[in-house]
Amino acid sequence: MAGIKTIGVVGAGQMGNGIAHVCALAGYDVILSDLSQDALDRGLATIEKNMTRQVSRDVITVDSMKAAQARIKGTTDIKAFDAIDLAIEAATENREIKEKIFASLCEIVPDSAYLATNTSSISVTRLASTTDRPEKFIGLHFMNPVPLMKLMEVIRGLATDQDTYDMAIALADRLGKTTTNAEDYPAFIVNRVLVPMINEAVYALYEGVGTVESIDTAMKLGANHPMGPLELADFIGLDTCLSIMQVLHDGLADTKYRPCPLLVKYVEAGWVGRKVERGFYDYRGDAPVPTR
Repeated sequence: MAGIKTIGVVGAGQMGNGIAHVCALAGYDVILSDLSQDALDRGLATIEKNMTRQVSRDVITVDSMKAAQARIKGTTDIKAFDAIDLAIEAATENREIKEKIFASLCEIVPDSAYLATNTSSISVTRLASTTDRPEKFIGLHFMNPVPLMKLMEVIRGLATDQDTYDMAIALADRLGKTTTNAEDYPAFIVNRVLVPMINEAVYALYEGVGTVESIDTAMKLGANHPMGPLELADFIGLDTCLSIMQVLHDGLADTKYRPCPLLVKYVEAGWVGRKVERGFYDYRGDAPVPTR
């Protein structure tokens, strides 16, 4: 673990910029990459905004914020990963896209570098098998929002060796994360339980059991959830929720994991949640308004 000094993060979206944020605050040099300069700029702006919020709440100091920001370098050229010690992929939840990223990484990163995926549902063993170092490959599933959530699911692939696992545990400790070990089965622990609950809430809406507001209010006040399941789905991204349900349905072949047709319809419409300002709620006004 003493050899981990520079971490490359692929993807500057909500998960990637969060991972870069916590790694930089923990003292690592970070190279954050994305396909476009616009996406990269948005990611770096989000890091600045979130660190500024932490300063205002006395979570970190101004000096630690400035030092962390100085450790983060943005790039649109993955060749900048030629001297990293650990690469963490945080791209969209699509197996083919992730496999292409790892194929590119294997051509660039040093032979000694570890590879990790932030996948929330896809087989770590399968992703590892497409690389030149399955023994140095591991799943590190951070929770969203990364700077606030304390949990990291650690998922070993079939070939992951002990040294790579020890690296992951030491990394999590330095980042201030609590780890849970999850077996490499579809959606692991958190999303195996959480996303089918969200899917069931969408079914309740689809079947007219309740409205968006009544379903969310029922779960907040009746089950003491801090956020209703439909509001949470918007926060996660309906496209991500659908991808996870599809992985569960395909991987476990159980009809209880069938994605709700209404969830599919919202994704087809492009209404995938907060990131586009419309999902089960419309976020374009002063206050969220249910869309159904």
